[in-house]
Amino acid sequence: MKRSVIFIAVLIFIVTLGGGLGYFQFVVKPEMLKHFILDAPHPPASVAVVKPLIEIWAPRLPTIGSLRAVQEVDIAPEIGGVITSVRVESGQDVEKGAPLFDIDNSVEQADLKNNLAVLKNAGLVLERQRQLIQGGNTAKANFDSAEAARDSAAAAVERVRAIIAQKMLSAPFAGRVGIRKLDLGQYVSPGTGLITLQQLDPIYVDFPVPEKSLGVLKAGQEIEVQVDAYPGQIFHGVVKTIDARVAQESRNVLVRGQLDNPKKQLWPGMFADVNVIAGTPQKVVTLPRTAITYSLYGESVFAVKPAEPDAGGAQAAPVKGNTALIVERRAVHAGEIRGDRVAVIDGVEPGETIVSEGQLKLLSGARVRIDPAAGLQPPAVRPKE
Repeated sequence: MKRSVIFIAVLIFIVTLGGGLGYFQFVVKPEMLKHFILDAPHPPASVAVVKPLIEIWAPRLPTIGSLRAVQEVDIAPEIGGVITSVRVESGQDVEKGAPLFDIDNSVEQADLKNNLAVLKNAGLVLERQRQLIQGGNTAKANFDSAEAARDSAAAAVERVRAIIAQKMLSAPFAGRVGIRKLDLGQYVSPGTGLITLQQLDPIYVDFPVPEKSLGVLKAGQEIEVQVDAYPGQIFHGVVKTIDARVAQESRNVLVRGQLDNPKKQLWPGMFADVNVIAGTPQKVVTLPRTAITYSLYGESVFAVKPAEPDAGGAQAAPVKGNTALIVERRAVHAGEIRGDRVAVIDGVEPGETIVSEGQLKLLSGARVRIDPAAGLQPPAVRPKE
């Protein structure tokens, strides 16, 4: 009986001890840790800040397009033959009328000499008939026949000269030639392309615009063009022509702009980023891209403001001589992006202080410290979007 009482007492003690330890481990200890963590002073996060700027931005229609030459032809002969002379080098700039290729015309030159002799004889016969008809010594029919023979001989001469001219290929306009496709001594058939000639100044840029933008699009508007070959350089031009129809497949309208290209930096076929200046410049509030936090719930920023006093009237202690600051997360409506700046339609006012770097470690109400030395330097060439 005594052993049973002792066993029950020990069992009750063990159960009580285990329950106490479990209660401490799973109830008391988490509350203590929570209390220590929340009440412990957290050092303020170091951030970089910026002030919103007021800038003058003109409304733009961003799109992409391709450059094309104002005039472009493949130089090809109308008559076949052997190339006897090459007067141009690949990639050379030529003036209008500059000789490019000569095709063998020795046969035509011989025909020209023969026809010139026939023309000369026909002219002499006609002159004799004119003298005879003035004296009444010949019939009018003989004079008419001599005149017709002279005209026929003159036409034959002109025909041979035209064939010779067709075998002397020249530039129809000023421009730059491409890579030569045939060499000296090769036979060419009629219509065979020998070299490409393109006019590079001015130059066209063709780009599509959605039909919803037709209301603000018109000829004469300024355009800005950027190409991969010259990062950061902007080429200016104007809208030249707007196509007369909207493509049913894409619901876009084709627009053609014209750019001055005196240095011939722009070449046909280049990919172009195009911005059409379509509207009156307006004032907008802008922030750096790094100041905007993007998420599934929209865009937001962290605004910096002084810490409010606590319930007892005491304010948070300043950090190293700085006024105690906290951040407030605020939803904003981001608009157009240009370079490293973003237009903020609403949610931010000029003069406020906005966190530009260090948002990942922030929550609304967190204490912060402004680091004047912080701030990333943007790369010289920003990656394409």
